[in-house]
Amino acid sequence: MKFYQSILLKNYPKIRHHFTTKESQNLAFHVGDNREAVLSHHNNLAKDLNYNPENLVHMKQIHSDIVKIVTSSDNFENPPTCDALITNKKETPLMVMVADCSPILFYDNLKNVIAVAHAGRAGAFKNIIQSVIQVFIGEFHSKPNDINVTIGPSIGACCYEIGEEIYLEAKLLNLAFAIKTREKRYFLDIKKILKKQLLEEGIKEENIEISDICNACKEDTFYSYRVKNKTGRFAGVIFLK
Repeated sequence: MKFYQSILLKNYPKIRHHFTTKESQNLAFHVGDNREAVLSHHNNLAKDLNYNPENLVHMKQIHSDIVKIVTSSDNFENPPTCDALITNKKETPLMVMVADCSPILFYDNLKNVIAVAHAGRAGAFKNIIQSVIQVFIGEFHSKPNDINVTIGPSIGACCYEIGEEIYLEAKLLNLAFAIKTREKRYFLDIKKILKKQLLEEGIKEENIEISDICNACKEDTFYSYRVKNKTGRFAGVIFLK
Protein backbone atom coordinates (compact mmCIF):
# COMPACT_ATOMS: atom_id res chain seq x y z
CA MET A 1 0.00 0.00 0.00
CA LYS A 2 1.59 3.25 -1.14
CA PHE A 3 -1.18 5.52 0.13
CA TYR A 4 -4.11 5.31 2.53
CA GLN A 5 -7.18 7.43 1.75
CA SER A 6 -10.30 8.53 3.57
CA ILE A 7 -13.54 7.20 2.13
CA LEU A 8 -15.26 10.32 3.49
CA LEU A 9 -12.96 12.86 1.82
CA LYS A 10 -12.82 10.99 -1.48
CA ASN A 11 -16.40 12.20 -2.02
CA TYR A 12 -15.24 15.79 -2.63
CA PRO A 13 -13.80 16.61 -6.08
CA LYS A 14 -12.37 20.01 -5.09
CA ILE A 15 -9.70 18.49 -2.85
CA ARG A 16 -6.99 15.87 -2.99
CA HIS A 17 -5.75 14.08 0.08
CA HIS A 18 -3.54 11.14 1.03
CA PHE A 19 -1.86 9.56 4.00
CA THR A 20 1.58 8.31 3.05
CA THR A 21 3.22 5.03 4.03
CA LYS A 22 6.81 3.81 4.20
CA GLU A 23 6.73 3.48 0.42
CA SER A 24 6.97 7.28 0.22
CA GLN A 25 9.88 7.05 2.70
CA ASN A 26 10.72 9.47 5.51
CA LEU A 27 9.41 13.03 5.04
CA ALA A 28 10.88 14.67 8.18
CA PHE A 29 14.12 16.64 8.30
CA HIS A 30 14.71 16.31 12.06
CA VAL A 31 15.16 12.56 12.46
CA GLY A 32 18.72 12.17 11.22
CA ASP A 33 18.21 11.50 7.51
CA ASN A 34 20.32 13.22 4.88
CA ARG A 35 18.61 16.47 3.87
CA GLU A 36 19.01 15.83 0.14
CA ALA A 37 17.42 12.41 0.54
CA VAL A 38 14.41 13.88 2.37
CA LEU A 39 14.06 16.56 -0.32
CA SER A 40 14.04 13.79 -2.90
CA HIS A 41 11.27 12.01 -0.99
CA HIS A 42 9.21 15.22 -0.98
CA ASN A 43 9.77 15.81 -4.69
CA ASN A 44 8.71 12.25 -5.50
CA LEU A 45 5.57 12.64 -3.36
CA ALA A 46 4.70 15.90 -5.12
CA LYS A 47 4.94 14.12 -8.48
CA ASP A 48 2.75 11.28 -7.22
CA LEU A 49 0.08 13.66 -5.92
CA ASN A 50 0.49 16.28 -8.65
CA TYR A 51 1.35 19.43 -6.70
CA ASN A 52 4.20 21.94 -6.73
CA PRO A 53 6.57 20.92 -3.89
CA GLU A 54 7.53 24.55 -3.30
CA ASN A 55 3.92 25.36 -2.38
CA LEU A 56 3.67 22.71 0.32
CA VAL A 57 3.40 24.00 3.89
CA HIS A 58 4.48 21.69 6.70
CA MET A 59 5.12 22.50 10.36
CA LYS A 60 7.70 22.57 13.09
CA GLN A 61 5.47 20.53 15.39
CA ILE A 62 5.81 21.13 19.13
CA HIS A 63 2.85 19.20 20.67
CA SER A 64 0.89 22.42 21.20
CA ASP A 65 -2.65 23.59 20.41
CA ILE A 66 -1.38 26.43 18.16
CA VAL A 67 -3.26 26.89 14.87
CA LYS A 68 -1.63 28.87 12.05
CA ILE A 69 -3.59 30.49 9.23
CA VAL A 70 -1.39 30.06 6.16
CA THR A 71 -0.09 33.30 4.65
CA SER A 72 2.11 34.13 1.67
CA SER A 73 5.18 33.96 3.92
CA ASP A 74 4.56 30.27 4.67
CA ASN A 75 6.13 27.81 2.25
CA PHE A 76 8.19 24.65 2.12
CA GLU A 77 11.41 26.37 3.18
CA ASN A 78 9.75 28.42 5.91
CA PRO A 79 7.52 26.10 7.97
CA PRO A 80 5.67 27.77 10.87
CA THR A 81 6.00 26.52 14.45
CA CYS A 82 2.56 25.14 15.33
CA ASP A 83 0.52 21.94 15.34
CA ALA A 84 -2.29 22.87 12.97
CA LEU A 85 -2.57 24.71 9.65
CA ILE A 86 -5.64 26.11 7.92
CA THR A 87 -6.19 27.78 4.55
CA ASN A 88 -8.63 28.55 1.75
CA LYS A 89 -5.81 29.03 -0.78
CA LYS A 90 -5.88 26.73 -3.77
CA GLU A 91 -2.85 24.68 -4.82
CA THR A 92 -1.38 25.06 -1.32
CA PRO A 93 -0.86 21.58 0.11
CA LEU A 94 -0.87 21.27 3.89
CA MET A 95 1.11 18.49 5.57
CA VAL A 96 1.10 16.96 9.05
CA MET A 97 3.87 14.47 9.91
CA VAL A 98 3.51 11.68 12.46
CA ALA A 99 5.00 8.46 13.81
CA ASP A 100 2.30 7.48 16.39
CA CYS A 101 0.36 10.73 16.86
CA SER A 102 -2.91 11.24 14.99
CA PRO A 103 -2.77 13.03 11.61
CA ILE A 104 -6.07 14.87 11.23
CA LEU A 105 -7.47 16.35 7.99
CA PHE A 106 -10.39 18.80 7.93
CA TYR A 107 -12.52 20.07 5.04
CA ASP A 108 -15.44 22.51 4.94
CA ASN A 109 -16.93 21.75 1.53
CA LEU A 110 -19.20 24.84 1.57
CA LYS A 111 -16.59 27.48 2.45
CA ASN A 112 -13.87 25.45 0.69
CA VAL A 113 -11.45 25.56 3.61
CA ILE A 114 -8.98 22.85 4.60
CA ALA A 115 -6.88 22.22 7.70
CA VAL A 116 -4.48 19.69 9.16
CA ALA A 117 -3.64 18.98 12.78
CA HIS A 118 -1.09 16.95 14.73
CA ALA A 119 -2.61 15.36 17.83
CA GLY A 120 -0.67 13.15 20.16
CA ARG A 121 -1.38 12.81 23.86
CA ALA A 122 -0.42 16.43 24.49
CA GLY A 123 -2.51 17.77 21.62
CA ALA A 124 -5.52 15.74 22.70
CA PHE A 125 -5.16 16.77 26.34
CA LYS A 126 -4.89 20.45 25.25
CA ASN A 127 -7.90 19.99 22.93
CA ILE A 128 -6.30 21.09 19.68
CA ILE A 129 -9.58 20.03 18.04
CA GLN A 130 -11.39 22.91 19.74
CA SER A 131 -8.67 25.35 18.67
CA VAL A 132 -8.95 24.31 15.01
CA ILE A 133 -12.75 24.45 14.90
CA GLN A 134 -12.73 27.90 16.54
CA VAL A 135 -10.52 29.20 13.70
CA PHE A 136 -12.82 27.65 11.11
CA ILE A 137 -15.75 29.48 12.71
CA GLY A 138 -14.09 32.75 13.70
CA GLU A 139 -11.88 33.39 10.66
CA PHE A 140 -13.59 31.54 7.81
CA HIS A 141 -17.22 31.71 8.99
CA SER A 142 -17.64 27.95 8.80
CA LYS A 143 -20.47 26.09 10.46
CA PRO A 144 -19.47 22.93 12.37
CA ASN A 145 -22.18 20.97 10.50
CA ASP A 146 -20.29 21.58 7.26
CA ILE A 147 -16.86 20.43 8.43
CA ASN A 148 -15.67 16.94 7.53
CA VAL A 149 -12.88 15.33 9.55
CA THR A 150 -10.77 12.25 9.02
CA ILE A 151 -8.22 10.87 11.47
CA GLY A 152 -5.57 8.78 9.78
CA PRO A 153 -3.54 5.79 10.97
CA SER A 154 -2.11 6.34 14.46
CA ILE A 155 -1.28 4.40 17.58
CA GLY A 156 -4.20 2.58 19.15
CA ALA A 157 -5.06 1.65 22.71
CA CYS A 158 -3.74 -1.81 21.85
CA CYS A 159 -0.18 -0.42 21.87
CA TYR A 160 -0.18 2.94 23.66
CA GLU A 161 0.80 2.06 27.21
CA ILE A 162 1.07 4.98 29.65
CA GLY A 163 2.36 5.37 33.19
CA GLU A 164 0.40 6.24 36.30
CA GLU A 165 1.34 9.93 36.04
CA ILE A 166 -0.39 10.24 32.64
CA TYR A 167 -3.32 8.18 33.92
CA LEU A 168 -3.79 10.63 36.82
CA GLU A 169 -3.50 13.61 34.46
CA ALA A 170 -6.19 12.11 32.24
CA LYS A 171 -8.46 11.67 35.28
CA LEU A 172 -7.98 15.32 36.26
CA LEU A 173 -8.98 16.35 32.73
CA ASN A 174 -12.07 14.09 32.81
CA LEU A 175 -10.54 11.90 30.13
CA ALA A 176 -10.47 8.65 32.09
CA PHE A 177 -13.12 7.25 29.70
CA ALA A 178 -10.25 6.82 27.20
CA ILE A 179 -8.12 4.70 29.56
CA LYS A 180 -8.15 0.93 29.30
CA THR A 181 -6.67 -1.22 32.06
CA ARG A 182 -5.09 -4.58 31.33
CA GLU A 183 -3.21 -6.56 33.96
CA LYS A 184 -2.79 -3.44 36.11
CA ARG A 185 -1.30 -1.55 33.15
CA TYR A 186 -2.83 1.57 31.57
CA PHE A 187 -3.46 2.07 27.85
CA LEU A 188 -4.67 5.33 26.29
CA ASP A 189 -7.14 5.61 23.39
CA ILE A 190 -6.32 8.97 21.81
CA LYS A 191 -8.80 8.48 18.97
CA LYS A 192 -11.62 8.12 21.49
CA ILE A 193 -10.71 11.49 23.02
CA LEU A 194 -10.52 13.17 19.62
CA LYS A 195 -13.92 11.85 18.54
CA LYS A 196 -15.56 13.10 21.74
CA GLN A 197 -13.98 16.52 21.25
CA LEU A 198 -15.15 16.70 17.63
CA LEU A 199 -18.72 15.88 18.66
CA GLU A 200 -18.57 18.47 21.44
CA GLU A 201 -17.58 21.11 18.86
CA GLY A 202 -20.67 20.31 16.80
CA ILE A 203 -19.13 18.12 14.11
CA LYS A 204 -21.75 15.64 12.92
CA GLU A 205 -20.95 12.00 13.60
CA GLU A 206 -21.51 11.12 9.96
CA ASN A 207 -18.85 13.72 9.05
CA ILE A 208 -16.20 12.00 11.15
CA GLU A 209 -14.06 9.15 9.89
CA ILE A 210 -11.48 7.48 12.12
CA SER A 211 -9.02 4.95 10.77
CA ASP A 212 -8.93 1.69 12.68
CA ILE A 213 -5.29 1.16 11.67
CA CYS A 214 -2.77 1.19 14.51
CA ASN A 215 0.52 2.25 12.96
CA ALA A 216 2.47 0.49 15.72
CA CYS A 217 0.77 -2.81 14.86
CA LYS A 218 1.40 -2.08 11.17
CA GLU A 219 5.01 -0.94 11.59
CA ASP A 220 5.88 -2.72 8.36
CA THR A 221 3.70 -0.15 6.54
CA PHE A 222 3.86 2.98 8.74
CA TYR A 223 6.59 4.50 10.91
CA SER A 224 6.20 4.11 14.68
CA TYR A 225 8.28 5.90 17.31
CA ARG A 226 7.02 3.50 19.97
CA VAL A 227 8.25 0.49 18.04
CA LYS A 228 11.52 2.00 16.83
CA ASN A 229 12.71 5.15 18.60
CA LYS A 230 14.92 6.29 15.73
CA THR A 231 12.49 6.30 12.85
CA GLY A 232 11.03 8.37 10.02
CA ARG A 233 7.71 10.14 9.69
CA PHE A 234 4.73 9.46 7.47
CA ALA A 235 2.26 12.22 6.64
CA GLY A 236 -1.25 13.39 5.93
CA VAL A 237 -1.55 15.76 2.98
CA ILE A 238 -4.55 17.74 1.73
CA PHE A 239 -4.94 20.54 -0.80
CA LEU A 240 -7.57 22.48 -2.71
CA LYS A 241 -7.39 22.01 -6.47
